[in-house]
Amino acid sequence: QVQLVESGGGLVQPGGSLRLSCAASGRTFSEYAMGWFRQAPGKERECVAAISGSGRSTYYADSVKGRFTISRDNAKNTVYLQMNSLKPEDTTVYFCAARSGSIWSKAEYAFSYWGQGTQVTVSS
Repeated sequence: QVQLVESGGGLVQPGGSLRLSCAASGRTFSEYAMGWFRQAPGKERECVAAISGSGRSTYYADSVKGRFTISRDNAKNTVYLQMNSLKPEDTTVYFCAARSGSIWSKAEYAFSYWGQGTQVTVSS
């Protein structure tokens, strides 16, 4: 069993930055690939970034490529999402997720463990 707790959300002006963190408890963190998802009202949950267990392989949605960076610190059992050049359309709840196995995935069904979500609001 893996428990995930996100933090770092909040209100930021357009063009600003936020760093989300997701702390994991449970088994060996490096054995889990991690992902960050978001779900805007009326839309499907979208994987914005994913990372392999080692951290050497990553995925980004086209909508965030070049602006967001996913990383992990396996010694601290934590995955991060650095969000730069934020836009109003980035406003929504962001979820951290873990899947068994070290290979990343962008498919929601591939992830077994989810955090409670953290709100990100981009507004002037």
